[in-house]
Amino acid sequence: MGHPRKALRTTAVGAVSAALIAGTALGLAPAAEAAPAGIRFVDIAGDGGTVLKANVVTPASADGSRTYPLVVLPTSWGLPQVEYLAQARKLADSGYVVVTYNVRGFWQSGGEIEVAGPPDVADASKVIDWALAHTPADARHIGMAGVSYGAGISLLAAAHDKRVKAVASLSGWADLIGSIYSGRTQHSQAAALLNGVGRLTGRPSAEVRQTFEDFFASNLAKEPELVAWGKKRSPATYADRINQNGTAVLLANTWGDTVFSPNQYADFYERLTGPKRLEYRPGDHATAELTGLFGLPNDVWTDTRRWFDRYLKGEDNGIDREPPVRLMSRSTGGYEGYPDWKSVGATRKKITLSGSTTIRANVNSGADGGIVLLSSILDQLTRVPPVASIPLLPRRYAAVWQSEKYASAQRVRGTAKLHTTLTGTKESGTLVAYLYDVGPLGLGKLVSNAPFTFHGQTPGKPFGVDLELFSTAYDVPAGHRLALVVDTVDPLYIEHNPTGAQLTFSSPEADPSYVSVPLREQ
Repeated sequence: MGHPRKALRTTAVGAVSAALIAGTALGLAPAAEAAPAGIRFVDIAGDGGTVLKANVVTPASADGSRTYPLVVLPTSWGLPQVEYLAQARKLADSGYVVVTYNVRGFWQSGGEIEVAGPPDVADASKVIDWALAHTPADARHIGMAGVSYGAGISLLAAAHDKRVKAVASLSGWADLIGSIYSGRTQHSQAAALLNGVGRLTGRPSAEVRQTFEDFFASNLAKEPELVAWGKKRSPATYADRINQNGTAVLLANTWGDTVFSPNQYADFYERLTGPKRLEYRPGDHATAELTGLFGLPNDVWTDTRRWFDRYLKGEDNGIDREPPVRLMSRSTGGYEGYPDWKSVGATRKKITLSGSTTIRANVNSGADGGIVLLSSILDQLTRVPPVASIPLLPRRYAAVWQSEKYASAQRVRGTAKLHTTLTGTKESGTLVAYLYDVGPLGLGKLVSNAPFTFHGQTPGKPFGVDLELFSTAYDVPAGHRLALVVDTVDPLYIEHNPTGAQLTFSSPEADPSYVSVPLREQ
């Protein structure tokens, strides 16, 4: 945390995005008239008696003579209980009892927003209890799924309730700290978006309001409390419990998710020992699942139903024999299968970061990661990521290294890693690293980025930096180069560079600097 740097400078962007999402939520809000045929709107008593607004969809064939597998769907952050109705009806038509419920603190449900705290986890078990008592649900075959907030709650519930046999966690998080505080840097636009939507559509608890305030205030004394608060709400903290329960876990995310970065899902996936599947597609937060919420064909929701068919119904549909890691390239749109995450980008090529380069802090060089949600959506729809003219970047504020021109296409897959030696003139500082695909005219298209913040360093004393950039799948055309750019300011993040700070990057002979780029085998 450390030196404050106008933490709320992106509030306007967050508020606009929040308003857009809230508008979507309003469009999905349940009408006052009776529910469509086969759907019941009900009240469920959650933890402590808190009323949770919910709906129940049962198979048309349900006549009391048999039970059906149960799927529970907690809502996303800021969206009402009808969010999943289109998918709930599809699941019911396939032979499932489906209960979707509005998480506490949002819309018409009671209570306050706890950000997937213990009351939210307890609510999920209460909803399961209610479904077993009031619907033809089979207690032996229970699954949970959700998008974003609902995804995280589903994973946490599976860790704490052995009855949950299968989970589909879509655009969610495994590590909350690794998502919005990666590299010890506040992801300010993402946090502003969450905070804005929460205040517009719900009732944040006093603890949550204070947590956001401390997060934006950059008070280093509060860092241990914030980290502990986030770890308590992170499924990765309870990975051993999920493994002991044998839960079948499907994880799906997007390469450009600016709320929950893809890296933390891959790390969590590697720790799971039960049936598991990991999927990545182009897009930003929850955009890959969006069309499915309107009942349109959607690969994520199709795989979710196939996952439940296999691990709740026991159908031999072949999903367990497919490569468990499934990626879609941002450049080609085609799917690729891998036996595990370690096989993604198994070949690595290093770009040497030679020499010594000093940059001044506090100025945006023109290289940045874009705008939360909007930039990655544009990349998803048009394959146009954030761009920068690499020759025009001011070397006073940006360090630049480039590879040779590649004779053949370089298929970047996985997580690029930066290793360098850094010397700061102040005890705290922030850098942001960007990997660009640079064409013949010098126009760089963003491949990946990541922030890094340090505190408590001795001014003038070199120290090592190891930074993982956000995982991706991107094809660099033949005749292009890769460029690593490092500067100190990005609108996506809060920076901690005191006024007048300078950063020097060096490459000692005994410990050379480089960026290691993961490539798919040609």
